[in-house]
Amino acid sequence: MERLGIKESRYNVKIAKILRTRQLTEHEKLFELAIEGGEAFDYEPGQFIMINDFGVGEIPISLTSAPTNRISFEVCIRAVGKVTNAIHTLEAGDFIGIRGPYGRGFPIRILEGNDLMIVAGGLGIAPLRSLINYVLDNRRDFGKVHILLGSKSPKDMLFVDELDRWNQRMDVYYQSTVDQAEIDWTGHVGVITTLIPGVDLEPERTFAIVVGPPIMYKFVIRELLAKNIPERQIFVDFERHMKCGIGKCGRCQIQNLYVCQDGPVFSYEEIKHLTEAM
Repeated sequence: MERLGIKESRYNVKIAKILRTRQLTEHEKLFELAIEGGEAFDYEPGQFIMINDFGVGEIPISLTSAPTNRISFEVCIRAVGKVTNAIHTLEAGDFIGIRGPYGRGFPIRILEGNDLMIVAGGLGIAPLRSLINYVLDNRRDFGKVHILLGSKSPKDMLFVDELDRWNQRMDVYYQSTVDQAEIDWTGHVGVITTLIPGVDLEPERTFAIVVGPPIMYKFVIRELLAKNIPERQIFVDFERHMKCGIGKCGRCQIQNLYVCQDGPVFSYEEIKHLTEAM
């Protein structure tokens, strides 16, 4: 059996300094972090970390920055409970603990050379931002890129400045929609599935990546299958109530799968039989 030192242990908590914060919406805040001592931080788009606010608690959070910059990284945190509300009070110069990265991310090597259809619902844009910016940083390695974004309302949209830049790129097909429009909204209104039929794609070379609230998956996947995208080429990200991050507590178990270890990214072919997850 391999013996790991404390520094190599998956239980090891590293100290991270908050470099910058940015309020994105009323409930979401972006944090840029760096490991104390300048240690490089390697991860893949789609992986997550456990964030520890000392004396308050620990939570799993997806990484939202592309792994291009190995010195600092970003997470987007929604204030919804005791730990997340406490973290929202922290500012630049404060310290938190992190474990990870954990889990299986998006299959970058499989996606390379193919067309991508990225479908984000609500907070799902946070982990997908890591993948999107990685793809844009390595644009020549990928075919056509379609980005579809759905939000409850315009004021709930995250990373608005980046959305505008994606929309202006000639090498990206970008569409967004909201469930409820505001008086100055001139874009599309409706659920995100209404955007999919209008996308012109080659199904045999298109890989779809879907992240959003669980209720969204069933209907989005139905539309993707109607576009003849193979089941093995549709990937989803499960955001379960993970507690330990290393498959020990069983909190995120779905039948024979542990989301924190076997996922959180799965192909639809792998999980289509898990009715309670869809």
